[in-house]
Amino acid sequence: MVKITFMGAGSTVFARNVLGDCMCTPALCESEIALYDIDAQRLEDSRIILSAINHNVNEDRAVIKTYLGVENRKEALRDADFVVNAIQVGGYDPCTITDFEIPKKYGLKQTIADTLGIGGIMRALRTIPVLEEFARDMEEVCPNTLFLNYSNPMAMLTGYMQRYTKIRTVGLCHSVQVCSEKLLEKLDMQDKLEGRQELIAGINHMGWLLEIRDKDGNDLYPEIRKRAAKKNASEKHDDMVRFEYIRHLGYYCTESSEHNAEYNPFFIKNKYPEMIEKFNIPLDEYPRRCINQIEGWEKEREDILKDGKITHERSHEYASYIMEAVVTDKPYKIGGNVLNEGYIENLPADACVEVPCYIDGTGVHPTKVGKLPTQLAAMNITNINPQLLTIEAAVTKDRQKIYQAAMMDPHTAAELNIDDIIRMCDELIEAHGEYMKDYQ
Repeated sequence: MVKITFMGAGSTVFARNVLGDCMCTPALCESEIALYDIDAQRLEDSRIILSAINHNVNEDRAVIKTYLGVENRKEALRDADFVVNAIQVGGYDPCTITDFEIPKKYGLKQTIADTLGIGGIMRALRTIPVLEEFARDMEEVCPNTLFLNYSNPMAMLTGYMQRYTKIRTVGLCHSVQVCSEKLLEKLDMQDKLEGRQELIAGINHMGWLLEIRDKDGNDLYPEIRKRAAKKNASEKHDDMVRFEYIRHLGYYCTESSEHNAEYNPFFIKNKYPEMIEKFNIPLDEYPRRCINQIEGWEKEREDILKDGKITHERSHEYASYIMEAVVTDKPYKIGGNVLNEGYIENLPADACVEVPCYIDGTGVHPTKVGKLPTQLAAMNITNINPQLLTIEAAVTKDRQKIYQAAMMDPHTAAELNIDDIIRMCDELIEAHGEYMKDYQ
């Protein structure tokens, strides 16, 4: 029997999607599913919902078990064939709130703050010590497992696992598989969706749509560039930052405009506050999402617990397809986050990059992309610099590396001087208390 362990099972909606997918997959539907979390209520919620899916769509063929707390973590992991990671250390309250409110005092505005910027740095520093504990347990009780990381900041957490542990790891994101589809829909080019060919590579949340062709092999980029420029010039919409990328860099990227607005020094600027409205940038977007998600979840939980009629259809999430490919040895292609061992020639070798990968019975096999266009590699490198320094800070426990990571972050450096960056880091470290005890 295949064993799938889900770390952070209190992420109920996401656990439902990934594990519901597994129950809809013939090769995985009879698996043992181990749900692990440190929050008893959320863990029980997930158990109830997944048990309902198991009953309603899977004829109770999966075996679902729960494991609460650090003392039971090792048993949750024991003999796991696959470990899915979706933890968020510190949660919305207090940590996410802190990551937004303290930088605001220094004039630093953010939208999402989970991948890059000072928010992404702090989230990584809270999370990597926990992943270190996970890895130590996995090396003991399931050394051959495949670790599927969904937690952000993706490149920092995945890069840490790949460089400093013995656990086979691939990072997975939702944005790769829907990138070109959403772009074509936004530009009223839906007729080009079927049979399209594409190549995406770069880093997580800034993977570049390097090539896109229709089913006959015709290059779609000339028409995309024309329509994107026209749309940005004529109307306000929710993807203006990425369309501006197309205008100035020539290419579209994987993750949303609200994310990418804070990955560079160009759009969120105190000196030019009018740009926030011009490019329709939703400041403080992630806290709003958290509040709405919490409120929405409470209602959804009540509805589910009331009648138990929840059902599920397999989603586009990569996890179940990866597991299926490994179990059946039938190759499947994904966009995966892996250590850059020459796959992208003009990005650092110790960076975590996002490239096409093939999955089969032996695991994950990245493909070589070659060189990115110089301007795209340059954009990626500005993000890789703070990623690598943050990983070094987590490994060495060197507070100076935290300062350096923040100094190298493109948005932070564009707004703050070095003294304020250091003061802000110090205040955040102090505010996060026990979560940052390694850096006190």
